[in-house]
Amino acid sequence: MDSTIIFILLQDGILNGAVYALLGLALVMVYLVTRVIFIPQGEFVAYGALTLAFLVNGHVPGTVKLLLIIGALTFLVELFSIIRSGEWGRLFKAAIWNLGLPIVLYLVAPYVVGADKPLWLSVLFSLALVIPLGPMLYRLVYQPIAEASILVLLIISVAVHFTLLGLGLVFFGAEGWRTPAFMDGQIEIGSISWSAQTLFVLLTCVVLIGVLWVFFGKTLYGRALRATAVNRRGARLVGISTNMSGSLTFTLAAAIGALSGMLIAPVTTIYYDTGFLIGLKGFVAAIIGGLASYPLTAVGALFVGILEAFSSFWASAYKEVIVFTLIIPVLLWRSFGTTHVDEE
Repeated sequence: MDSTIIFILLQDGILNGAVYALLGLALVMVYLVTRVIFIPQGEFVAYGALTLAFLVNGHVPGTVKLLLIIGALTFLVELFSIIRSGEWGRLFKAAIWNLGLPIVLYLVAPYVVGADKPLWLSVLFSLALVIPLGPMLYRLVYQPIAEASILVLLIISVAVHFTLLGLGLVFFGAEGWRTPAFMDGQIEIGSISWSAQTLFVLLTCVVLIGVLWVFFGKTLYGRALRATAVNRRGARLVGISTNMSGSLTFTLAAAIGALSGMLIAPVTTIYYDTGFLIGLKGFVAAIIGGLASYPLTAVGALFVGILEAFSSFWASAYKEVIVFTLIIPVLLWRSFGTTHVDEE
């Protein structure tokens, strides 16, 4: 192995690690705010990448119909809640977001399809299709059981993962897809040649992490999410809606997952079930961060990406085993350094 191979592997590792960092941060955020270990995060990666791939290849993505179905189910659940509570003022908003938005996107979709359309337009439309699935999923599945134990929430997450996996096969098929690169060519930085796509992904990840930092540190909604993460009961006592916090958190997680899938799709063939493995590597990074620390999660993600790249060179058949085995020493180390605390 010479320096050229080492540098190529480092580029691949940093590229993948940046995407894993975004997914790991989303998993930590969801867990801190809602106590949900969000296993279906990987499905949003696949949905985002496949939706974009369908659009740029001239096909109407299955996400259009999926959003209509999930939106209708969410509206029915919301309507039943409104009837029980008598809060009819919520009906118009529920109809607009759960019925109106999916119908508008369904009608607009045929005009956005095609390779002749700008890539940025396809990206924005793909995000518009995938992101609403996040808060709808929270309203359908997690909001009714928000006060359940972590174990129950974990079991529900496993069930949601398999459900979304099956829906992915139904609406996208078993064929693998790739998307065009956001940037082509090589960029020379000093004596080092970097892939333009790699630099674009890294820059996008840095910008997203910076936006999240500003959101959580400088905005009212971001501070509300932080307060909910610290103390759910205390947040409710000071007037912060935990339902709003959960819905907003799932919206951000869906956006991060969908965009992560679009960033990695030009270099990895995406199938309906590919997102699970990618999301699982983000989960390894989140475990390194203890499902609590954003900086440690980001560092762990870069380590996972670099370890995966070098493992694929030395022992490609066992690279997944090597990456996932990393969880064992991390869990052992954390088990020796923490004490058990009973839940209230």
